[in-house]
Amino acid sequence: MNQIHQLKAHFAEQVYPDQLGKYSRRKLAEIAEQHGTPTVIIDQDVIAAQYHSLCQALPKVKMRYAIKALPQVDVIRHLHQMGCGFDLATAGEIELLKSLQIGAEHTIHTHPIKKDAEIRHAIAYGCRYFVVDNSHEVDKFKAYKDQVELIIRVNFRNQDAVVDLSRKFGCELTKVPALVEQAQQAGIRIAGLSFHVGSQVPAPYAHIEAIEQCIDVFKTMPEVNWKILDIGGGFPIEYTGPGPVIEDFCAPINDALQAVDQHIEILAEPGRFIAGPSAIQLLSVVGIAQRGARTWYYLDDGVYGVLSGQMFDHAKYPITPLQTYDLTKGLKPSVLAGPTCDSIDVIDDDIVLPELEIGDIFVATQVGAYTLASATEFNLYPKAKTLWLNGQDLT
Repeated sequence: MNQIHQLKAHFAEQVYPDQLGKYSRRKLAEIAEQHGTPTVIIDQDVIAAQYHSLCQALPKVKMRYAIKALPQVDVIRHLHQMGCGFDLATAGEIELLKSLQIGAEHTIHTHPIKKDAEIRHAIAYGCRYFVVDNSHEVDKFKAYKDQVELIIRVNFRNQDAVVDLSRKFGCELTKVPALVEQAQQAGIRIAGLSFHVGSQVPAPYAHIEAIEQCIDVFKTMPEVNWKILDIGGGFPIEYTGPGPVIEDFCAPINDALQAVDQHIEILAEPGRFIAGPSAIQLLSVVGIAQRGARTWYYLDDGVYGVLSGQMFDHAKYPITPLQTYDLTKGLKPSVLAGPTCDSIDVIDDDIVLPELEIGDIFVATQVGAYTLASATEFNLYPKAKTLWLNGQDLT
């Protein structure tokens, strides 16, 4: 436990560099003028850089991008071209891959709860590995025992995660032997174990504990032909606070993985880490009102749109005016609100800003993950436009 406390302290002190300065304000203003707002710009160079940095930080691990984070066609195609596989969970995600002529050989179906029709659809696509976490789900595969192999998802609760994904999915470690026995009696092959210690974890100690306990299961059940260990996601990025450097974050994970038998394939399911830093959003001020001591600025997108992650993903996105201002004239208490008729549509009610005008542009950064994916058309506001550009187009 002392090692864990030391890791917590170490990673709490790490500070990530600013993400906005690399883009030209002039170029972003030109894009806003040409394409209008709200517009989301996805930087293909950042997608590539995030993917390669995680591969380098976890050299023994094969990546299966979590499609749900940003199911954008250009993102999926680009990752496939770089050799990335995919973590899929629904028939819709399978159809997206099929539309891009991406086969199933480097995919894993990770949703622990599935309809029979979804299982049949995934098998027809070519999925072989499916995740389960309870006896009812194991039973669903009896009819497909010659076509599939199962991975048991284990529950590792993590109070330090921003999003605790083990609250809804995963079985207790003590139930793994019973699920294995049930599958074997039904003639269903068990291939491995998986876990997800939660999203935006501040330090890797939860990964380490989960890896060590999965290794113990492998050793205590040698009669099973263990093939796969899936260590999930949770690799953190910076939003408005400090975040760890990925090489430092993954170093202790790599140390723990050294104890995994060489014949066992190690997978990970990164979503946020790859997608989050890749996108920025351009928004415009469409209205201004003075309410008490605060100036309200109404923007043309909000928490029902791309910034929906503030509601669903517990994220707080850095947002700043695009234009430069003479700050010696003072900053004023302000509120940023979205365009819809719902009073919950407030982006930030405690921000200080210079005096702005209608038509001024804001830039929100780190908006790649769980943003476009959960955006709505509430009030029938159309969803933001998206542009797929490389970094040279933005500098």
